[in-house]
Amino acid sequence: MEVQQLDRVFHALADPLRLTMIEQLSRGPASVKELAGPLAIALPSAVKHLQLLEQTGIVRSRKAGRVRTYDLRPDGLVPVGDWVRRREAALGAAFDRLARAMLDHPETGA
Repeated sequence: MEVQQLDRVFHALADPLRLTMIEQLSRGPASVKELAGPLAIALPSAVKHLQLLEQTGIVRSRKAGRVRTYDLRPDGLVPVGDWVRRREAALGAAFDRLARAMLDHPETGA
């Protein structure tokens, strides 16, 4: 994933209101009204937050009549998971190198 896209995803996840919406959507689809209600925000504000989440690929929407319903995209957070796994692998490799160095030079260890 390109760095700019990952930046947008992290920006979307950084907002507490959007994070709360994602938490609620992890329990199932919800309308804009259902998502805005517990946050005590106006519907237009909720729509702006949801549009940003949709632009980043985290959620998707569908409209039936006058009701717009959102749900999480199954693969929406995969890029974040991939990024975290790469960081974990790099950190694990660094610790492996440190362990080898300590075994190779026990006299410098604690």
